[in-house]
Amino acid sequence: MNIVVIGHVDHGKSTVIGRLLADTHSLPEGKLESVKAQCVRHARPFEYAFLLDALKDEQAQGITIDSARCFFRSNKREYIIIDAPGHIEFLKNMISGAARAEAGLLIIDAKEGIQENSRRHGYMVSMLGIRQLAVCINKMDLVDYDQEVYERIKTEYGQFLSQIHIAPAAFIPISARGGDLITGPSERMGWYGGSSVLEILDRFEKEPMRIDKALRFPVQDIYKFTANNDDRRIVSGRIETGSVAVGDEVIFLPSRKRSRIASIEGFNVPPPQSAHAGQSIGITLETQIYIKPGEIMCKVDQEPATITTQLKANLFWLSSQPMVMNKQYKMKIANASVSVWLTEIFNVLDASELKTSQNRTQIERHDVAEVTLESLRPIACDEASIIAQTGRFVIIDNYEIAGGGVVLSAASTSNSLAQDHVHKREQAWTRSALTPSTRANRYNQRSVVVMITGEAGMRKQQLGKALEEYLFHCGRVVYYLGMSNTLAGIDSDMKDTLQRDEFLRRLGEIAHLFTDAGVIFITTVTDLDDYELELIETLNQPNELLVIHVGESRYVQRQPDLRIDYVDLESLGRVHDLLQSKRYIVDYQI
Repeated sequence: MNIVVIGHVDHGKSTVIGRLLADTHSLPEGKLESVKAQCVRHARPFEYAFLLDALKDEQAQGITIDSARCFFRSNKREYIIIDAPGHIEFLKNMISGAARAEAGLLIIDAKEGIQENSRRHGYMVSMLGIRQLAVCINKMDLVDYDQEVYERIKTEYGQFLSQIHIAPAAFIPISARGGDLITGPSERMGWYGGSSVLEILDRFEKEPMRIDKALRFPVQDIYKFTANNDDRRIVSGRIETGSVAVGDEVIFLPSRKRSRIASIEGFNVPPPQSAHAGQSIGITLETQIYIKPGEIMCKVDQEPATITTQLKANLFWLSSQPMVMNKQYKMKIANASVSVWLTEIFNVLDASELKTSQNRTQIERHDVAEVTLESLRPIACDEASIIAQTGRFVIIDNYEIAGGGVVLSAASTSNSLAQDHVHKREQAWTRSALTPSTRANRYNQRSVVVMITGEAGMRKQQLGKALEEYLFHCGRVVYYLGMSNTLAGIDSDMKDTLQRDEFLRRLGEIAHLFTDAGVIFITTVTDLDDYELELIETLNQPNELLVIHVGESRYVQRQPDLRIDYVDLESLGRVHDLLQSKRYIVDYQI
């Protein structure tokens, strides 16, 4: 069972853990004596915390910087104890440590009382969905084991926890240095009739297996094998919840593509017939469909993840630079990476005092806020209260984790971010005196975006360039722009999600400029999906778009206007015929 130990800096978290290790005889043989001898050599008083604080800078400063893990066993079960840092500067490390805990011990210094991070950590535990919590009022020896001190802290902090909907399992008065009520009773606190720390830990309930929930299989990668006539395409990842078996009908979100499980693959083992939550596996599909890393596989007959471009979330901010409205950030949720924008701040909470402020335009460091995040492309996710594994996320800014949070609700919406942008653009657009019909009559054509897409290596650029040259010599006003062109400083390597999103956004804007000028605009993009097509089509409004797909069509929602198997002279003629049939080019005859 995973237990996180949290609390304000210097309130004795590492000492509590060190004492648990020592008193349950869970230390390696000779470890305790070795640390005591080291303290003698350096003329330092022995502290049980030294058993945990292994890093040099932690030893020197006497604080825990990173989340340390250790193991011990009671008569009931084995534990993994996570010692999370208490200093506010290492709040990110504390959250990382607490994210996978099933229960927590929150330590409060009896002499110092409730401090800022006592409340902040309590709120973070609530936000991360940890409902099993015991509060240890430590260093009772410094207040002469006074029951009134214990009762005062219990009352005050109990009221705080009730506000964030946590009912603690117990408030335990302890002295970690003296071993009081760590693993057994205390003669010096006979007025306390409750359980020790170890007894409370053994009373916590192990989190139920995630196998009983709906299937969630975030796709990590897709591997294609060709050696020794092996033609498998293996979709790999870890099952976060639920189970899957050969023959199950599955759907991938947000693409909505369906297939059936043909086989389940493992490394150097016979292929199993089923797999369940917690296992990292590969799968093959009966129908070869094109999916991307980051999609979530669900079962067709179970409640699916939500597809949305708008997330209402609780978010905590850790960066020294504030989170501001309408700036592009990267969100990582499950295995997906998407560009998001902060579009609305409902309220900002001071977690240390539980005071809220509204009408804020940015989120400062260590703030907790209820916000709306929007993306250009749909995200598949769940409410964190239902399936935490696909409802937690982190926000990255300038290649560093700047914040994180949990999904409160995910509305199934259209791409309002792009639509709002187009609406504002059209309102601010200073129109030319030349109307589209005037340009069409002059050029003997109607403007359109000709989007040529398909898998890599399908000679899309050759088709685009040939079409441009052919139409130009026919007297048309035409321009070709390929995916390899660098647009306004965007790197040509489009593997990074933010770069591809930004490229497609700018491509949509450029397409709008060309079509607004009456030009037939030809462009090629590899592996374009439904939502990316929708984005470019939206940004090109009110002008039109034609989709030419080279190879097997992979779209679910919008089918291409023309599909060709391979590029040749005949395919060039088919594209020309399509433009004529749609009356984008007209040959007048007298």
